[in-house]
Amino acid sequence: MKERERLGSRLGFLLLSAGCAIGIGNVWKFPYITGLYGGGAFVLIYLFFLVVMGIPMLTMEFSIGRASRKSPLLACKVLEKPGQKWHLQGYMAMAGNYLLMMFYTTVSGWMLHYFYLTASGTFENADVDRVEAIFGEMLSDPLVMSLWMILVVVVGFFICSRGVQAGVEKITKVMMLALFFLIVVLAVNSLMLDGGMEGLKFYLLPDFSRMAETGIGATIAAAMNQSFFTLSLGIGAMAIFGSYIGKERSLAGESLRVCLLDTFVAITAGLIIFPACFAFGVDADSGPNLIFITLPNIFNHMAGGRVWGSLFFLFMAFAAFSTVIAVFENIISCCMDLTGCSRKKAAFVNVFLMILLSLPCVLGFNLLSGFEPLGEGTSIMDLEDFLVSNITLPIGSLIYLLFCTSRYGWGWKNFLEEANTGKGLKLRNGLRFYMTYILPIIILVIFVLGIKDVLF
Repeated sequence: MKERERLGSRLGFLLLSAGCAIGIGNVWKFPYITGLYGGGAFVLIYLFFLVVMGIPMLTMEFSIGRASRKSPLLACKVLEKPGQKWHLQGYMAMAGNYLLMMFYTTVSGWMLHYFYLTASGTFENADVDRVEAIFGEMLSDPLVMSLWMILVVVVGFFICSRGVQAGVEKITKVMMLALFFLIVVLAVNSLMLDGGMEGLKFYLLPDFSRMAETGIGATIAAAMNQSFFTLSLGIGAMAIFGSYIGKERSLAGESLRVCLLDTFVAITAGLIIFPACFAFGVDADSGPNLIFITLPNIFNHMAGGRVWGSLFFLFMAFAAFSTVIAVFENIISCCMDLTGCSRKKAAFVNVFLMILLSLPCVLGFNLLSGFEPLGEGTSIMDLEDFLVSNITLPIGSLIYLLFCTSRYGWGWKNFLEEANTGKGLKLRNGLRFYMTYILPIIILVIFVLGIKDVLF
């Protein structure tokens, strides 16, 4: 039997896992909801949920991966008792990875397109209306969006085809270290703008009156959601990297470090956005409008804006691409386990499959824009995002959770032994009641909150 590939270093494992967690949502959602729900007050609640939910769930995914030494498709099959059906989660995990990439490849292409536009000077001297029009022109042009999406798919699978160490780990290390450098440089530049400190105060000083105004319940729900979704839990996106590491370090400690890196990027993104918005008297928006309309307008008014804008979209491209490579690696590993084919063949076939699967999202903004699956103003991307974020991730996480804690699954004892193997932070046996009975309720609440507005 062919020996499973391994990552070359602990740093590679941490950066790969963090790269999977760090994505577009860290930049276009976290700063906005932090400002909306009371600044530092929201961050404290977010960190609380990251500790009580994010770290335990991440530790479980890493443990399942490391104990099984398989892709998410076969991980539960290896660990379950004869005759059990936990392995069916593997098919949902594999489908979830494909579904995520069906729209994420398109959005990653947007980042590359905007890096090109900014670096080439397209936005120079453009007024507010023109900046908004450029975004609309991109969305309405299926050829431009398709070309960038295809580039993302081809380059991503080419990197993965090179192998775990020579491709995935090597490239992700460079991208993630560059990402950390860029985000710090951009944050320092924003903080030095006239009026930037006012933005910093608004962003990070706890404002409990603002939190009360938007609703304490709504704030708690938002913090709970963000701490869960930021880590991409539930589709084995993290379990895969657990399968590539040794037993030298305990997994709770590694989970903590990944969470810290993810949170560092999310909070630092706000240090770029809020000081800049306050310096130029612009409201910080959420979602694509922030990235593709608000920020280009700000860079237009900033000294050296073309350089700062180019660096920002390069940072965004790295954030998006690190997730793409991590999930593509998951897809390739699942295909290899499913069919027994080679890594290169799995990558080659998936290039064509992924392009076909990604086209509906591209066309949903133009040729298929009349199809509004979740109501007026929604697109195919909204449907795909809903299916991944609001259904597949919470249900998948709940299955992994029950698998690790139930005596009818892998079981608490086996999970705890795997998680605590190696040096570092250990999980206590006293957490069993919380993780068996309380944590599933929190995940169920997230699931219900996620579907109620759309389905009811």
